[in-house]
Amino acid sequence: MRLGVDVMGGDNAPHEILKGCIACLPQLPGDDQLVLVGDAAVIRRTLADARIDDPRVIVVAATEVVGMDEPPVEAIRTKKDSSLVVMARMASPKEPNRLDAIISAGNTGAMVSAAQMHMRRLPNVVRPGIAVTVPTFAGAVVLIDVGANIEPKPLHLAQYGVMGDIYARQILGVANPRVAIMNVGGEEQKGTEDMQQARDLLRSHEGLNFTGFVEGRGVFDGEADVVITDGVVGNVMIKLAEGLSSGIFRALQREIRETDPSLAERLAPVVKNLYAKHDYHEYGGAPLLGVNGVCLISHGSSIARTITNSILRARAFVQAGVNEAMSRQLARMEEAPA
Repeated sequence: MRLGVDVMGGDNAPHEILKGCIACLPQLPGDDQLVLVGDAAVIRRTLADARIDDPRVIVVAATEVVGMDEPPVEAIRTKKDSSLVVMARMASPKEPNRLDAIISAGNTGAMVSAAQMHMRRLPNVVRPGIAVTVPTFAGAVVLIDVGANIEPKPLHLAQYGVMGDIYARQILGVANPRVAIMNVGGEEQKGTEDMQQARDLLRSHEGLNFTGFVEGRGVFDGEADVVITDGVVGNVMIKLAEGLSSGIFRALQREIRETDPSLAERLAPVVKNLYAKHDYHEYGGAPLLGVNGVCLISHGSSIARTITNSILRARAFVQAGVNEAMSRQLARMEEAPA
C-alpha cells in the first residue's frame, strides 16, 4: 500500500508531521510505502537525525506550501507545486502507480478542492463530505459534513447518510448504525424543506436504519450513530465540542488541585484516561467521503500522535473496501423531487 503524507500542512508542520510518520513506521507492513511530500531537504535532514534509513520511505519534493489562511481554490490553481497539490495529483486514478491514500493537516478547503480536482468523485456520488468521528459520552458518532459542502441539496444530505452508515459499519464496527439528520427539533414538521426532502429520501432507502431528526443535545446523549448536517453547522459543532471538552477538563483539574492537591495526584490517572476517550487526536484524520480514493483531512493543530493515527486509519479504510460499498449503495438512491 502506498500512503502519502503532506509534510508541510498544519500548524505544527513539518516537524510534528514527520514525527508522526516516523512513529508509524514500525506499525506498517514491510511492503507498504510511506510517501512524504514537501521540502525534500527538511524531510531528509529530519530522517537522518532520527537515523531512519528505510527503503519504505519515499521523499517527493514540493517547492510550495498552501497556507492555512489562503483562499482554497485560488491556492490550488496558482501553487501547482505545493505539497498538498502534488500529493493529490499522485492520488489521481490516471496515475499508473497512484497513492492508495493521502493525508494532510493543512488547509481544509484546499485539500477538498485538490482532492475533487485530481481524484474526482466516486461513481454515483454528487458531492463529497467530510466525516468526523466525534467522541461522546455514549460512544463515537460519525458527523457528516463538517466543512466540505456549506449549501447542500436534499440529495447531498441523503447521500451523506448512506456514506456515513457504511463508514460507521466498516470502520467503527457499528452493527446497525442509527442515522439521523441534525435539526432544530425531532418533530416531523421541523426544519427546512430541504431537510424534509432529505428525510424522505433516507426513509425510503432500503436497509438503512434511519431514525428521523435529532437535536444537538441528542448527539451527545447517544440518540444516533451517524448525524447528517450541512458543512457550516457541522464545522461549528465540532469546534464547539472540542473547545468545550478541553475547557471542562482544564476546569476540573484546576478545581481538584485547589481543593486538595493530594486528591489531584490520586485522580490524575483517572482524568488522563477520561480525557483520552474524548481526545480528537486519538481518531486521526477525517475522511473526505465520496472521492475516488482515500483522502484523510487531519486537524490543523495535529501533533505526531494525530498523524500516526491518521495513517493507520487510512490503511484500514483502504482495506475495508468502503468506497466500493458506497458506490453500490448510492446507485440505488433516486434523485430528490423538484
